[in-house]
Amino acid sequence: MVVLMARAVTKKVAYYAPFDWAINMNILNDAQYLSSAPRIAVIREEGSNGDREMAAAFTLAGFQTYDVTMTDMLAGHTLDAYRGIAFVGGFSFADVLGSAKGWAATIQYNAVVRTEFERFKNRSDTLSLGVCNGCQLMSLLGWVGEYDGTPSVFLDENLCGRFESVFGPVRIEKSKAIMLRGMEGAILGLWSSHGEGRFTYRTPSVHASLKDSNLIAIRYADSEGNATQMYPGNPNGSQDAVAGICSKDGRHLAMMPHPDRAFMEWHWAEYPRSWRKHQEAPASPWIKMFQNAFEWIKETDVSHQA
Repeated sequence: MVVLMARAVTKKVAYYAPFDWAINMNILNDAQYLSSAPRIAVIREEGSNGDREMAAAFTLAGFQTYDVTMTDMLAGHTLDAYRGIAFVGGFSFADVLGSAKGWAATIQYNAVVRTEFERFKNRSDTLSLGVCNGCQLMSLLGWVGEYDGTPSVFLDENLCGRFESVFGPVRIEKSKAIMLRGMEGAILGLWSSHGEGRFTYRTPSVHASLKDSNLIAIRYADSEGNATQMYPGNPNGSQDAVAGICSKDGRHLAMMPHPDRAFMEWHWAEYPRSWRKHQEAPASPWIKMFQNAFEWIKETDVSHQA
């Protein structure tokens, strides 16, 4: 078990994790447990490339993880059996129409598929995570960033004018995000890999509403853990250093950097040596957000049965 309030300085970055984290590898060999574990659908489109990492993270957190393609959805696949969805990163349709716009159109302009996703979104017992291309998709669909009933947050081109692939610190804010419960204040390393990741808003009121409602979940940070506008710490120039936002009820989380590429020690470019523990599996603090999803689903199961 990792010591509470662990703090480490590595290459001048003050990483900080004010919580415990560990994983139980035994569940992977427990067929009876896995057969009854909650199900999560990892959704991908043509060009997606983050599905295997995402599936591994949710599986280690205790889920039954299923690969679901948009072709499956177009063929009539239902989401009724799933408690969670993960929209993965990549380059859907090679981003030739812009970030996730082709993927969004596949959902928006097919009545059956659109209704299936809306039913899932509106169930009180579900949650979702969108990363990178999936974050762009969730904003276009209005799963996050909706204002006055209209999708109002968009991911625009990086101010640097080019694709960025960089590892650096982010700060987890106090927000309504269910998957980030108990992680507030953490300063953790994370991969960003995008050309269109700059959070922009339909009007200034949209950004103000996100702040006032505690819906800004993650910010890009400097080496001291302070929110930053400076490149390359902020790789895209997002106003207010925003890297991730959540829905008003906290069930839906969209973020541009990749927790699915940083949930084990060896995924980090600069993992703090003082955090390395002799445990069964060397997980990083990011595994906590996937475990939070699992714990919330267990809690809601109990509340529904009561």
